[in-house]
Amino acid sequence: MNRRITLAAVIAVTSALALAGCTSSDGSDGPDKGEKTGKSTEKTAQGAAEPQLSVSGGFMPEPVMKDMGGGFLTVTNKGGADKLTSVTSDIAGKTEIHETVDQKMKKADSFDIPANGTLKLERGGNHIMFLGLKKKPAKGDKIAVELHFEKSAPIKAELEVKEATHNPKGH
Repeated sequence: MNRRITLAAVIAVTSALALAGCTSSDGSDGPDKGEKTGKSTEKTAQGAAEPQLSVSGGFMPEPVMKDMGGGFLTVTNKGGADKLTSVTSDIAGKTEIHETVDQKMKKADSFDIPANGTLKLERGGNHIMFLGLKKKPAKGDKIAVELHFEKSAPIKAELEVKEATHNPKGH
């Protein structure tokens, strides 16, 4: 009889733990509306949290030049640290990540995404650079991009083309 009670208790505890893992740490069932997500939070053998990434606020100002443009977005991380290593898109011959140093743009190898923090790609700072645009996007178009990371699976996102002067609060 004691074996049956013990087995039932083990099954009940295991089921409760499995169900608890179905929601995020903030109690929600997943990312906020409009966010694209990467790998879920899990613990590694060393006990460090895996990155849990989401992308939001993506936009591209309507390019003023016919062959290049910039892109901006925010990567939010609710887990362990990661790095953005590249961005790809079919709209350009080459898509790079750039940093701004002393008011000059230069190609970057990667951007750190801190544990439980954010990476903001914004005007005047770090950003996506589209070189050799295959067609000049117009206001209202959506530009598909794929973000690549050191640890997490790639995340696909869309950048909405806004007017050339668009600069939202927080960007």
